Amino acid sequence: MRKEKQRKYELRKGVLFSGLAIFGATALVGILNNQALIEGSGALFSLILDDFGWLFQIVCMTCLIVTFLITFSKAGTIRLGGQEAKPALSFASWFAMSLTGGVAVGIVTWGVNFPVLLYGNVWGELDGFGIQPFTPEAARFAIGRSIYEWTFMPYCLYALCGVLIAYLYYNRGHRLTVSDALRPVLGEKLLGRKWVVDVINTLSMLAIGFGITSGLAVLLSTVAEGLMEFGIETGLAYYVGGGAVVTVLFTLSSYVGMDKGLKKVGNVNAFLYYGLLIFLFLSGPTLYILRNTTAGLAEWLQNLWIWGLDPIDIGGEALTKSWTVFNMCMWIAYAPIMGVLLALLARGRTVREFMVVNWILPSVFGILWFGIWGNTAIDMQISGQADLAGIMAERGALAALWTFLRQLPMGEALIVVNIVVIIMSFITAADATLTNLGSLCVKDVPIGTEPPAGIKAVWGIVIGVMAVVMAAFGGGAQGLDGVKSLATIGGAIVLIIFMLMILSAVRTFFGRRDD
Repeated sequence: MRKEKQRKYELRKGVLFSGLAIFGATALVGILNNQALIEGSGALFSLILDDFGWLFQIVCMTCLIVTFLITFSKAGTIRLGGQEAKPALSFASWFAMSLTGGVAVGIVTWGVNFPVLLYGNVWGELDGFGIQPFTPEAARFAIGRSIYEWTFMPYCLYALCGVLIAYLYYNRGHRLTVSDALRPVLGEKLLGRKWVVDVINTLSMLAIGFGITSGLAVLLSTVAEGLMEFGIETGLAYYVGGGAVVTVLFTLSSYVGMDKGLKKVGNVNAFLYYGLLIFLFLSGPTLYILRNTTAGLAEWLQNLWIWGLDPIDIGGEALTKSWTVFNMCMWIAYAPIMGVLLALLARGRTVREFMVVNWILPSVFGILWFGIWGNTAIDMQISGQADLAGIMAERGALAALWTFLRQLPMGEALIVVNIVVIIMSFITAADATLTNLGSLCVKDVPIGTEPPAGIKAVWGIVIGVMAVVMAAFGGGAQGLDGVKSLATIGGAIVLIIFMLMILSAVRTFFGRRDD
């Protein structure tokens, strides 16, 4: 990222102040009357998912199809930046930055927790399909559904936004902004109006803010569960202190630029991911991992369309509403701005190479991660080594991971490593996101350059306060109700923008082009 320390910036006051007002008011309500915040966001959560779950499903399936067509059509041969453009990153570094920037806390947190909660039917997730918990059928379903939730479907959301923004920026000379990605659909005249650009940027900013706040809240809650394994009790002081430390870390990380920050942290984090996968595959139930992962792949492929077009009525509220559609909301909230980050890394690569690195390979990695971690956890439940499903029912959706790790060889060391990985994963995603968030509030500065330090600091404080409030008091049966509600609101805010980005991608890559 370029640093422009000497430049005087003109603020987008409408975007900045409206965003700060909304976030400030939300944080203030959370501090003064947290129950009102939880109930209010919970009501919006139910309204959005009950009434529009079908729309989220259709949009995501459409995105999957369009992503596939772009990848394997003639558009895949286009080189981002022109035929003479050269990549700035090695393939390994590119993939490491893309993977760790997109994975964030999610895949590490849910690689164990999600398959276990499905296998044990902890909150009734299997009821809609009539599957009995703790059976071989439940084990197949758990892995197949995990593959559906965390691989090709969600990663296509990031990849489509990223390749569209990259092409328009490098090959068409548009600015590196979300609003410019809509230019093929909205046109020059409409986007020439200040209020239209401000509305798009404000909505994107709110979605990013709610998304990153939810991510930080999940991180704090997850690490709190890990500390409990060492007998360390966590309370409000932990959430305040932990939130402050992580906020400072990802804010500082964004200052040093991608080469010194994201690139180095991403490479180290990717190495830890690979090491954890190899260790668990070799030390775990290797044959069971191979067999049930294969069965899970069959389950996923057989049910892709019925799962992907389920408006909640097929799988039921406990699964489709509370997990599937919620997950899609969360990914959509991040997608446009994560697309900006992926675009920044892609100059000199072809569209097909972009899709391989940002869609196909991360999805394959996700299959390996859930296949190895999820099946090892399920086997641990089957053998009676640990009642992971019971722990989740008692302590919440984030609890199983740490008990699982404690049962493994060198368990305590693995807990420490995973805490480090989770924090680093969040930082790799959040440093660039915070820069983009601040850049939305400044005129004539492409996203990806450094906004003024003061704006970053203000947003860091606001996000930290919101995350502490939601993590410390979010509660609910799963221990995540407030966080899930907040992330859902972010996805709903950006849904229309995302739909326009899909239309823009279709028109850009399958309309008339001069490449």
